[in-house]
Amino acid sequence: MSRLLRGKFGYAVRVVGITQGRKVQSKLLNYNREQINTVLVPVVRYYSPLNGKHAGVLKIPAPTFRISGRGIGMLVARVLRGALKIRYLLLGGAITGGSALARHYEEWKDALPDAKFLEEILPSQEELDAMRAKLLEFRDKIKASVPDFELDPKMLEVSEEKYEQLVQWFKQRLDDAVLAAEQDKEDATGTAIFSDDSASDLMQHALSFSAMGSAAEKEREKAESIREKYESLQEELMQVQLKYQKEIERLEKENKELRKSLMLKAGDHINKKKIKKSLIDMYSEVLDELCDYDSSYDTHDHLPRVVVVGDQSSGKTSVLEMIAQARIFPRGAGEMMTRAPVMVTLSEGPYHIASFKDSTREFDLTKESELAELRKEVELRMRNSVRSGRTVSTEVISMMVKGPGLQRMVLVDLPGIISTVTTDMAQNTREAIRDISQQYMSNPNAIILCIQDGSVDAERSNVTDLVSQMDSTGKRTIFVLTKVDLAEENLANPDRIKKILAGKLFPMKALGYFAVVTGRGNKEDLIQDIKDYEEEFFRTSRIFKGGVVNSHQCTTRNLSFAVSERFWKMVRDTVEQQADAFKATRFNLETEWKNNFPRIRELDRDELFEKARGEILDEVVNLSLLSPKHWEDALYKRLWEKVMTHVFENIYLPAAQTDNAGTFNTTADIKLKQWADMMLPKKCVEVGWETLEEEFRSFMERAKASRDHDTIFDNLKGSVVNEAMRRHIWEDKASDVLRVIQLNALEDRSVHDKQQWDAACKFLQESVQEKLTATENTLREMVGPGTKEQWMYWTSPADEQRRRAAVKTELEKLLQSEYAHRNTLTYDELTQVRKNVQGMGVDVDNEFVRETWHPVYRRHFLRRALSKAYECRKVFYAYHQGLEGELGVDCSDVVLFWRIQQMIKITANALRQQVMNREARRLEKDIKEVLEEYGNDRDKKEELLKGRRVSLAEELKRVRQIQEKLEEFIQALNTEK
Repeated sequence: MSRLLRGKFGYAVRVVGITQGRKVQSKLLNYNREQINTVLVPVVRYYSPLNGKHAGVLKIPAPTFRISGRGIGMLVARVLRGALKIRYLLLGGAITGGSALARHYEEWKDALPDAKFLEEILPSQEELDAMRAKLLEFRDKIKASVPDFELDPKMLEVSEEKYEQLVQWFKQRLDDAVLAAEQDKEDATGTAIFSDDSASDLMQHALSFSAMGSAAEKEREKAESIREKYESLQEELMQVQLKYQKEIERLEKENKELRKSLMLKAGDHINKKKIKKSLIDMYSEVLDELCDYDSSYDTHDHLPRVVVVGDQSSGKTSVLEMIAQARIFPRGAGEMMTRAPVMVTLSEGPYHIASFKDSTREFDLTKESELAELRKEVELRMRNSVRSGRTVSTEVISMMVKGPGLQRMVLVDLPGIISTVTTDMAQNTREAIRDISQQYMSNPNAIILCIQDGSVDAERSNVTDLVSQMDSTGKRTIFVLTKVDLAEENLANPDRIKKILAGKLFPMKALGYFAVVTGRGNKEDLIQDIKDYEEEFFRTSRIFKGGVVNSHQCTTRNLSFAVSERFWKMVRDTVEQQADAFKATRFNLETEWKNNFPRIRELDRDELFEKARGEILDEVVNLSLLSPKHWEDALYKRLWEKVMTHVFENIYLPAAQTDNAGTFNTTADIKLKQWADMMLPKKCVEVGWETLEEEFRSFMERAKASRDHDTIFDNLKGSVVNEAMRRHIWEDKASDVLRVIQLNALEDRSVHDKQQWDAACKFLQESVQEKLTATENTLREMVGPGTKEQWMYWTSPADEQRRRAAVKTELEKLLQSEYAHRNTLTYDELTQVRKNVQGMGVDVDNEFVRETWHPVYRRHFLRRALSKAYECRKVFYAYHQGLEGELGVDCSDVVLFWRIQQMIKITANALRQQVMNREARRLEKDIKEVLEEYGNDRDKKEELLKGRRVSLAEELKRVRQIQEKLEEFIQALNTEK
């Protein structure tokens, strides 16, 4: 055999063989290189643990080569040792990938020994992925080429028998080679070679194995072996990854405790003023400032956020809770729970706590009772944000969650996309949700976390089409498939999940694809329980074992790392551009202010409101500084204005229709008593309230006349005063107190001295004169201009006025003939007047005559009363002695008006005490309450304080704050780099 080969082929080969642990005689064999590669190399490759490119070390690289006796033993030993090493080096790649998860713990990593020498030895992740892809491709080709291939049973028996023989023989040869290599370390140049029998035996087995079976059988055997090894490798990788994840978690837990201790210890010694905010806290403050920012200069908020979108009940909130490591959101059975955007800022801290932006309370997330309170608070804020019959709101609920090991990022949870509007929703709910989602996704720097429910048909997805519209290239989208455990149970074909996670099923594109399990549908499960369930599922899942999902695409932990890494990369790439944009906007705003309001201080809406508050409260203080006399005079004047008409029409005129003083006094007493019992006290309380309002408004009006008055406050001040006056109610007991003192004052009929008598006469004269003037004006309007006015002003009366003048003239003649005429006309007098005016060519009816009679008679009566008042001034002493009747003068009306005057004075004094001691303070309290409500109502302030001056100052202040916070954040970010 050896001679035949030597003679036929021209290539020299020296083969070293070891049989049963002993050296055999070396002999030179000539083999053709092509024959060796086709016969020996497949055999060696088949038994290589890698079955890949590293098996190529046994290929013959040159046409002529020499292998010495002991050299081949050493070579086989090295191959075996190298194969075993590489097997575990592959597993080490998974360890390296797992250790990368702990990259944030720099202190721990620095303490580890330097392992840079492994970088040249270990295969890279790209090489592993390429090898896996080739294996999968090879498996698919085998399935496609021989899907229904079946071997002949007899042939299969022979093949299996030969295969077992060859396996045993080759294993024995390998063991012998290793043993011989160890014995002959000192003799590296030995010359023992294969015997002819051994070489023939090797060639015989090799040729029989290579010729055994058909080509399809060999392909099937190879594919089956590849599949088994791939599955075992996948399982080993998963086990190693889980093992090292648990190890990392243990180290992280220890690290958290150490960091917590350090933070707490440092907190006891470091001055609070020197404590610096973390990067994520500073970034969150910038986003809070931008939430309500609305620029007229088209400078939009393009800072990165992680926007969580998905169909309703797709698991958006659950994914966010797994990232935050706490169940912080309310849940409902099929009911829409997320009604407003919730911005959650995650950061690292010693305690696992949550808090709201506008609240100082911190919720301990390790206690279920406080978790329940937090969920109730979130639900309450969501419902309060929904107004005017809407179902969803654009108002952002800002929340901060801190805890050991949390990834630093900002996530915005949006309402779920719906396809049907139910009866308990507003009609535009579906469009409103899409508008909110598009608004957040339209930010070119927003990271879109697209959540898809894996347990439902992909064709029912609404969110994927929306995401593909907003990010067609997929450069800022991360796809998350939830409820994979349910998907595995429901889907008969796992390749569908494979297509989804490979980005081949949906039209949308994404940076990465992840599969997660966020619970078993039990609300009571803890986050740790869900994590354990997720890890157990992926460890035993047939989807994972079958190569459908890669290890780095599984678990919310890996998702959290990927999202955080992408978030900070986006922040570093875009934050400086955003700062430059706001810097330009600030310059434009400052230029506009200098040109339009050069001598006015920049005050935003809140500052203007505080200034107006101070001015209003100053006027309240001025109200309390008014003197008692001022209050009494103002109250007296207004009281008489209120009651004068009633006194004349219902008391004085009815009582004066008789010439008997006794009847006059009796009638006046009855009517005064009724008046004081029924309506006078309430009317006086109204007078007190109106006087208080009038005095306060007068202060406000006088302030407007000042040179320093700013008209921008007028609407606000007027609204505050109106609202406070509307709320202000006089104390109920005030009217009861007034009733008593008023009855006592009206019962006194004795004028005690001449001064009071003269005051009563003067009061009567002034009151009668005022009424007389008003009555004459009424008559002048009824009869038109007189002859003098017609000549001087070229005016002429109307036809009705001419008729009134004719009737008036006849009525005056009637009163002149009967000076003490009563206040009514008899039928005969009516007829007489009508006939007299008809003789002048004026035709009127009885009603027309009566309408003219009332003002004519009232003027006649008031003139008589005024004349009597002048006469009564002189008879005080006769009245004091009861002799005024003997003088023929009746002064009962003077006594009546004195009683009324005394009642008004006493009432004014009582009201003044109530105002100064009680009501002014209560009004001040009402005004402060209104100011407090307006101060907390942003919409009210925008309604009452408006104009370009206000909006410009408001925007300028906001832009300055945003720019300052951005620059502070950029400085800290560059420092951390």
